[in-house]
Amino acid sequence: MNNIFKNAIDELRNGNPIVISTVVQTKGSTPQKPGAKLLVKSDGSGIGTLGGGCVEGDIWFESTQLLNNNETPKYRDYVLNEELAAEDGLICGGTMYFLIDPIYSSKQFLPIANEINDALNGKGSVSLATLISSNNNQHIGKKMLIREDGSTIGTLGNTTINKDAMNRSKAVMIHGTYEYILSPSGEQYFLEGFTNPPTIILCGGGHVSKAISSLASTLGFKITITDDRKEFANSKRFPEATNIHLGKPENILKEININRNNFIIIATRGHRYDNTALKAAIDTNAHYIGLLGSKRKTILIYKELLQLGYDLSRIKEIHAPIGLDINATSPAEIAVSIISEILMVRDGGTGQSMKIEEKRIDKLINSIK
Repeated sequence: MNNIFKNAIDELRNGNPIVISTVVQTKGSTPQKPGAKLLVKSDGSGIGTLGGGCVEGDIWFESTQLLNNNETPKYRDYVLNEELAAEDGLICGGTMYFLIDPIYSSKQFLPIANEINDALNGKGSVSLATLISSNNNQHIGKKMLIREDGSTIGTLGNTTINKDAMNRSKAVMIHGTYEYILSPSGEQYFLEGFTNPPTIILCGGGHVSKAISSLASTLGFKITITDDRKEFANSKRFPEATNIHLGKPENILKEININRNNFIIIATRGHRYDNTALKAAIDTNAHYIGLLGSKRKTILIYKELLQLGYDLSRIKEIHAPIGLDINATSPAEIAVSIISEILMVRDGGTGQSMKIEEKRIDKLINSIK
């Protein structure tokens, strides 16, 4: 995502028009989810992906046609039936909805792109509302950027829809998510949140944390390490880490800026250290807090927290023992278990097996008899 807006800024500053196509809604099984983007430059090259195959090829071609003909933004659907998908090796069938958005001048979009790029690099959070359907086709593509303090750039065309977008903006900007919306006045718009990349904060630099750091960094997470032992908190041990803090985790957690795009993992060297780190963690706004250890240790720590007056509802939000049950034993296996749970929480998964149900296999068998 960073590359999309960074390249958009570079192209516009050089006076080159661009097209940004965005998946704004999907139905059924599709190769990409809402929020996916493709930037097509005036020279025909591109950045990003809409899922590959015929989908991407057709939207890419249409983008260049809009640029060549100096046309206005376009909202369209793309039906990907099973036969068409199979031709590209895609085992899916559904409908994708796109906003194909040509941008010819830097005057209006460049300030928006700059603030989105800043947000993606850790400088606050913003949301972007884009009108995708309106009775007035000239309004399609109108944009309004909304900042954390409620100030805005641009408009969607009327105060009703502007107010609706502003009321919804906080939730998506905090988590960097998106929402397709049919407004009270009948227009349709797409609301996207942009924030810094998700960050895993590892309290403790032991073997499991080392395995988590290596795996999580390949998935796009930034890594922060905190440990009060120099031999466990250093760049040689954690080369992937963006930030390494030498100090007690409970002190470091109070000093660093923690937001809803942060995931704290408590994996210190003992019960007493876990307890104090967890107390500091639950006082933060982190989206996820996980505690490594046994159920017995978890119960003992929960008992201490309740005796100290910590709120039961907040304690129930802790993921402890941490991870999904895959019968993990080694640090690498435990890391897979933990990262899988974090992805599930972040992206709204169930953690259940995706194996096809037996009743569907029975239905298939009956259909070919």
